[in-house]
Amino acid sequence: MSGHSKFHNIAKRKGANDAKKGKIFTKIGRELAIACKEGGSANPDNNSRLRDVIAKAKANNMPNDNIKRLLDKMSGASGAVDYEAINYEGYGVGGVAVIVETLTDNRNRTAADVRHLLDKFGAGMGATGCVGWQFDQKGVLVVERGELDEDETMMTALDAGAEDFQADDESFQIYTAPDDFSAVREALEQAGLTFAQAEIEMVPQNYITLESEDDRAKMRKLLDNLEDNDDVQNVWHNWENDDED
Repeated sequence: MSGHSKFHNIAKRKGANDAKKGKIFTKIGRELAIACKEGGSANPDNNSRLRDVIAKAKANNMPNDNIKRLLDKMSGASGAVDYEAINYEGYGVGGVAVIVETLTDNRNRTAADVRHLLDKFGAGMGATGCVGWQFDQKGVLVVERGELDEDETMMTALDAGAEDFQADDESFQIYTAPDDFSAVREALEQAGLTFAQAEIEMVPQNYITLESEDDRAKMRKLLDNLEDNDDVQNVWHNWENDDED
């Protein structure tokens, strides 16, 4: 769920088949459960982290009925599965840096799965921190350009507290400090903007281009297999030409 061409990857995700969408919704369901537990409430009015995850769910076209059903279930939940957040770091082919963000109820299983995939399709798993220094944690809000005026949207974003604003032919990317993400997102929602993507990400400081088609094919297999794993929530990487399918 990461890469250089934001809108391209978002479009691919939104065009996913039902099975793929089901996996995405399941992963977001886990995030909703964690947000309810850590925020102490299944009521988004009292839980800012939960509001952030709901915004992510909506950006992924998760139906409101699904969100409401999950929250109703969590409001009365007892003895729920306890998920643990663990990040793994490693390398794809050609020195591509990879961070795998997981939520798991069995860290041994998840670690073995991630290590196997990085060994098979990449250059292996590394120690914690081996590639993390190549990324900055930022809130990222992506808005489809549509009929929006670029200058006006930029000023709205900066006035709301955004750190940076970037534009391409299809979308605007708005970046925030992690601690400011909720406030900026809510201010922009109140200004009438809707998001194609809304979450806190690991943003690469620089990117790597793979020249070999064999390397690109292997890297795509690594990302596809990682994202298909039920325990993997997000895969962050600094491969620049990942959208050249």
